[in-house]
Amino acid sequence: MAVAAASFADEAALSEHFAEHATLRFADVSTPAAIAEATRGADGLVVALQPLRREAIESFSEETKVIGRAGVGLDTIDLAAAASAGLAVVNQPSYGTVEVASHALALLLAVQRKLTVADRYVRDGWSGRLVLGEIKPLDELTVGLIGCGRIGSALARMLSPLAGAVLAFDPATPTLPEGVERVDTLEELLERSDAVSIHVPLTEETAGMLNKEQLAMMRPGALLVNVARGGLVDETALAEALTEGRLAGAGLDVFSREPLPPDSPLLTTPNTLLTPHNASYSDRSSWRLATWTIEDTISWINSKAVRHGSVVVRGTR
Repeated sequence: MAVAAASFADEAALSEHFAEHATLRFADVSTPAAIAEATRGADGLVVALQPLRREAIESFSEETKVIGRAGVGLDTIDLAAAASAGLAVVNQPSYGTVEVASHALALLLAVQRKLTVADRYVRDGWSGRLVLGEIKPLDELTVGLIGCGRIGSALARMLSPLAGAVLAFDPATPTLPEGVERVDTLEELLERSDAVSIHVPLTEETAGMLNKEQLAMMRPGALLVNVARGGLVDETALAEALTEGRLAGAGLDVFSREPLPPDSPLLTTPNTLLTPHNASYSDRSSWRLATWTIEDTISWINSKAVRHGSVVVRGTR
């Protein structure tokens, strides 16, 4: 089995863990030629955030049957190309649900309490008057969730005893957690929420869903949290809204370009907390992600079934 190099922290431990079931070959997959070499003699390929576009997928060895995606999002993989090539695709939607939800909550609380502002005040010498501006009590906030699947629902349950109200816009989820009010349109959610947290996948339909027009619909002084995908938000428009004070803060774990480029306007916007796409991390989730992905990839090869994740493309090889 081929595994994209640098996808997991402890390659030696993983090789030992799966020694009785498969030989793991950690390999470069940065180019189609490298992928052709990596998949030669390999029944499956496991990747993390390494992109697999059509040209890359067309370079797979004929022996390779399945792509194991170590993560939730599938925007880095050309699923149509995988289906055309007869490759199955397996991902892991639930390995870090609690971690991502709690990270979203931490970002929300940090920007709501303006911790970055207070931290800077202390570091700069604690001199003069600390100006925090308006801070609405958490139990008076209405928090809106864009998407209420696994992670959105987990966050809703965390928020329920803390926030004044929790709203959700998610036409794809028929049942919402107790105490969450469903709204019919994204526009209604933006207009009614004091804080908005995003929990939808990046697809052709959702790309740029929070553009300049939608951001302008948010309440003056509202907060935005994004732990889903950077491409869901127009970052230039967001930076403008934060700089002008129309939005009061943002907590972002994901960006359109990663690493975030040094000229990004988000680096200088007020009351903005940025983390490097690590919302899912914990000791438990890190090992779980690696072992679940590899185990499911092996299982698909042997039995066309998986134990932990989801089969997104079934494949025909």
